[in-house]
Amino acid sequence: MIDTAFQRNLLVIDDDPFFCDSIQEAFRSTILEIYTVSTAQEGLQICKKHNIDIVLLDENLPDGYGHTICPDIIAANEQCKILFITAHPSFEHAVQAIRAGAHDYLLKPFELEELHLSVKRALQMSALERTQLLQSYKTRKDQEKYTLIGTLGKNGNAYKMVRHAAEVQAPILITGDTGTGKTILARHIHYMSHARNAPFVSVNCATLPESLIESELFGHEKGAFTGAVSSRKGVFELAEGGTLFLDEIATMPIHLQAKLLSTLDNGAIRRVGGQSEIRVQVRIIAATNSDLEIMIRDNLFRKDLFYRLNVLSIHIPSLRERQEDIPDLCRHFISLFGRNPKQDIDPDEIQLLQQYNWPGNVRELKNIIERSCILHKEKLHPSTLLYDTIPHTEEYRSLPPSTDISLSLEELEKRHILKILDMKKGNITQAAKALGISLSTMKRKLRQFKMQQTAQNDMAGHND
Repeated sequence: MIDTAFQRNLLVIDDDPFFCDSIQEAFRSTILEIYTVSTAQEGLQICKKHNIDIVLLDENLPDGYGHTICPDIIAANEQCKILFITAHPSFEHAVQAIRAGAHDYLLKPFELEELHLSVKRALQMSALERTQLLQSYKTRKDQEKYTLIGTLGKNGNAYKMVRHAAEVQAPILITGDTGTGKTILARHIHYMSHARNAPFVSVNCATLPESLIESELFGHEKGAFTGAVSSRKGVFELAEGGTLFLDEIATMPIHLQAKLLSTLDNGAIRRVGGQSEIRVQVRIIAATNSDLEIMIRDNLFRKDLFYRLNVLSIHIPSLRERQEDIPDLCRHFISLFGRNPKQDIDPDEIQLLQQYNWPGNVRELKNIIERSCILHKEKLHPSTLLYDTIPHTEEYRSLPPSTDISLSLEELEKRHILKILDMKKGNITQAAKALGISLSTMKRKLRQFKMQQTAQNDMAGHND
């Protein structure tokens, strides 16, 4: 019996009225819409007027041979499946039908069950092709969406490294401040590589509970732990043949870092509760906004894993370090969020944006342009929204352009985070939200600040 999720159309082209009536009766209980005609020309007219999914096409018709109209049927309905039918079997007819584009070949008389099976297979093939077309379309749109904008800095070293990374399958470590676009860069590398049509699976290590991260990465077997009612693949298996992006890799628990290292070395994973290894072929791209060398010194990150991930290293400068990219980024975001073709931004506005320090980096610029597209009809004035976005207005108004700032970027970030935390009266959750970072990242930053302060106090005490 044919089981389809929504209506499909089946056309019978046969000059035998009894055969046509039999097909109508055979598929009456399905949701197939049946059309019947007796000539080739009538069949082509139906194909041009309706979206026909399956054609039962007789070889001998009053106005010609069935195989001669196969190309015209497919031209009218590209995804149509033709089931060729004849009462005069011959190898020559079969070859002609298949060459002309027929999906299957049936000989009269045939069993009803055989016909149902052939139609079912044709519908399944049609559904699979539609899925592949949708996936291909999604891949093309993702390639457009995750195209890099700008040069990633004046020297262009990061951009050159991106091109190299797309040509090989080696692990990649992307570093940069929060909001610089590490995820977009990872996707861009994937869609530029030979694995562009394979899966891209992204996992934010900071958002996964420590008790579940191992199962999420490597999968688990049924009964491996309470609640494991069935076996489940992890992201390594789901990304087979493609790319696995591990964002905020610095937050991965130290005991799982060893298991990740083993997977990178051996090319195999073992599910939680599993006894056997499963081979996987996955390219790893990891990203972090933390200084892994400091974490290695403090025994928070494995040195051997760092070296294994750091085969290719790409650092994304903060937006304040690549302000020459701001004009192109603005035009890109306007193309994404603009509500009418007349929306544009003046050069004077661009200059004002280039004088801002962008503590939220590209993510902040994106949000500002999107808000401006909503609030301003034609000429955009995103600079008027900057000080509504960053609470400490006076502090940033008093800061000189980034090229003249004497403070290090690390110290500037620290002061900004602590200032926002103070304005939120110590509420870590609200401060993280205002900064546009995850709660786990906020907590990790505060731990780093505390360790730095402790080290400074110890040094002061030693000097005394």
